[in-house]
Amino acid sequence: MPDEPWLSSPASSELELNTDLLGEVLREYRRTNKINQADLAQLLHLDQSYVSKIETGKRRVTDIEMLLRIAQQLNISPARLGLSDELLRPVAEPSDSRLVGDVDPVAVSQEKWRRTRRALNRSRRELAQRAADLYQPDVRVGDLTFLALPQWTPKRPIPLDDIRLEWSDTPPPVSITGSEPEAAATLPLRAPGKSFPRYTSAVRYLDPPKLFENRTSYRLLDVDLRDDPRMTFGLAAYFDKLDLAEAIAHEMAIAAERAGKKLDWSELPLRGLIGDPFDMERRYIIPAIETLTLRRNRETGEATFLLHWRDPAKVATSAGIYGLIPAGEFQPSTVATHDRENDFSLWRSMVREYSEEVLGDPERDGSSGEPLIYEDWQLYRDLKRARTDRRVTPYCLGIGLDTLTLTATILTAVVFDHDAFDELFGDAVSVNSEGSLVSSSEVVNVTDGLRFTKENVTRLLQDEPVASPGACILWRAFEWREALLR
Repeated sequence: MPDEPWLSSPASSELELNTDLLGEVLREYRRTNKINQADLAQLLHLDQSYVSKIETGKRRVTDIEMLLRIAQQLNISPARLGLSDELLRPVAEPSDSRLVGDVDPVAVSQEKWRRTRRALNRSRRELAQRAADLYQPDVRVGDLTFLALPQWTPKRPIPLDDIRLEWSDTPPPVSITGSEPEAAATLPLRAPGKSFPRYTSAVRYLDPPKLFENRTSYRLLDVDLRDDPRMTFGLAAYFDKLDLAEAIAHEMAIAAERAGKKLDWSELPLRGLIGDPFDMERRYIIPAIETLTLRRNRETGEATFLLHWRDPAKVATSAGIYGLIPAGEFQPSTVATHDRENDFSLWRSMVREYSEEVLGDPERDGSSGEPLIYEDWQLYRDLKRARTDRRVTPYCLGIGLDTLTLTATILTAVVFDHDAFDELFGDAVSVNSEGSLVSSSEVVNVTDGLRFTKENVTRLLQDEPVASPGACILWRAFEWREALLR
């Protein structure tokens, strides 16, 4: 008897469909076509653990767009999934477009790159686990696919205002950019005999996501979160990060195609060139900020937290993966020089993400030169007042690197008194452009989130696909729950 589903979201509660059909159809499809679950997950662009939960009844899919996409991918009638055939155009005959014989080498190279990138985006979680085995246990964060140095890991939650941010106008040049000969396997041909110069160039022309802009970003130059917590930053560009991070992930996907063979450094020349992943002068380290939002009941001492699910019907990468909300890059809000200094604040960056991801306000994407005057912004003023009244308290829990991409994330948590949260985010959106907020199945209001209990945190980390930064935040925050919630 399968376990009862314990997570729900608006995407899975808006419709009343027969959700038992999909698991049966997937199992039958695998038997008929003699493929395993991993092959089916790749075909559907989903995480294998997500497909497993669908087949066993632990995850129910009721989103029409996703069901239609599965019908298309498997070349089956929507009626088999409980949908009207009129919702989908007639299914096309299976494509027989394999590249064989005398064909354009540029087309072959680019199609091979696309296939590998699709495999990468379907299997980031598994690839991160394989990448973790390449690094010494002393820099691993528990059993997570996350790396950190001792000076990056505080002994207790640090009030955000206690971290001193320092600035450097002359950051040192890096020695590895992703354009080295070792990156050749990750760069497809753009013309006969000529490869794309950088990984982001290939992404832009061969697999462009909905939003792909080379924004000004804050580059991490130094960090020590022990006795006198501080971080030092300079300026860089967002693509400086992706050119290497996505290339080494692509390289890992290529190596992983050799099934049954344990990965070693000889198959990963670009990753090997990086060497010490914590060397900030060797490569660009441009961090994101991810936040655990805790809604605390002062009377009972209990808390709930917000969880976000990346909807496979809406996103091309990390589909079916859970993460914390809000999360975003540490960047200025506009291209104006003034805002490089005006936005140089972890808290201000976090407030902008709350506005965009939780309230559904338009994103300040850096594409305009209009400055953001924080003191005139109602949400910012309300949050500032709530912080002064100790009804809202932000903390830093450390910083670390994802094992697959070696990208950095600043780990934060914000504790809201429940009444302050309701006042500030009473108009919170439950569904956004990338997915939806998630709650436990017994909760009526999805913005109430999940209870912050050992059972829920353990179950998430052990049984559900959670992105590595969010997993690390949950793990640390629960260890420090008394300090956070007192």
